[in-house]
Amino acid sequence: MKLISLTILALVLLSAPLANAQRIKDVASIQGVRSNQLVGYGLVVGLPGTGEQSPFTEQSFRTMLSNFGISLDSNVKPKIKNVAAVAVHAELPPFIKPGQTIDVTVSSVGEASSLQGGTLLQTFLKGVDGKVYAVAQGSLIVSGFGAQGGDGSRIVVNTPTVGRIPNGALVEQTVPSGFANGDTLTLNLHYPDFSTAKRLADTINERLGAQPEQGYAIATPLDAASVRVTAPRDIGQRVGFLATLENFQFEPADAPARVVINSRTGTIVIGQDVRLLPAAITHGGLTVTIAENQQVSQPNALADGETVVTTQSIIDVDLADSRMFKFEPGVTLDQLVRAVNEVGAAPGDLMAILEALRQAGALRGELVII
Repeated sequence: MKLISLTILALVLLSAPLANAQRIKDVASIQGVRSNQLVGYGLVVGLPGTGEQSPFTEQSFRTMLSNFGISLDSNVKPKIKNVAAVAVHAELPPFIKPGQTIDVTVSSVGEASSLQGGTLLQTFLKGVDGKVYAVAQGSLIVSGFGAQGGDGSRIVVNTPTVGRIPNGALVEQTVPSGFANGDTLTLNLHYPDFSTAKRLADTINERLGAQPEQGYAIATPLDAASVRVTAPRDIGQRVGFLATLENFQFEPADAPARVVINSRTGTIVIGQDVRLLPAAITHGGLTVTIAENQQVSQPNALADGETVVTTQSIIDVDLADSRMFKFEPGVTLDQLVRAVNEVGAAPGDLMAILEALRQAGALRGELVII
């Protein structure tokens, strides 16, 4: 296996970047190098009467006391309105070492009205394998607050039942990583694309002087999401190799032609490669208004008659300004937006227009509704 000299790697960085290029570190990640989720269950104490009196909180409180050699009679029900049962979760970053600290988030799992002013007692944070990877403890920072009146009225600002403890967990052990194993590393694209994977591999081979046509390729695309890269076995050289590699710039392939519609917020995003086939669209509306007016009909004083109430109906028909616009072949995003703005279509109307264009087969692009 041929090893890449770090001196050569440093020199290739001097070449000029592409116009629309991105760094490899911004579009891909190393397979196996990831964070891990941790979760635990604990107690928050010291609350100013905003805790809870739930069965599982009482059981947890009794268990905590028994761990310190204190036993409560089963008939004694402690009043623990200053205690709350909480769930604690955190993210264990890759390569973090024992003795370092991570942030934790604490959330109430019972009826506690606020965690303001509370302190989390020692809580074990476990991974998916059931092992303890960190221990959390400390005073909570809670941004929200709540207030309640004697008549039951209540006001809540933000979320007083969730708090954070910066550097609140001490890491006890690390998660094994395959970063230093084997002769290769795999780069996984954040957005899988065959063209982008091919360009990524070609860029690495070109910048490092590899010659795939002669059977010597440093980078090989595996599929639309992964590129396998030959890396030095020595861990120090591997770190330097990746430090150089992740700053290589290349131009990813264009994203698929796509129109994304959020029907709840009225947000519409149209990709730059969306095109329209020849089509004609008309937009307008017919509004019919019926008003009933009550009038009093009173006969002449000399005439023989009775005063009655009559109804007068007024029907008003309002035909909105309806315009038709025509799309020529290959209409671009700018032309589409300009035409719709001239018609005066609202976001809801534009959604209907785009859906009708897709049904007519005139929209060249994927329509995604979220």
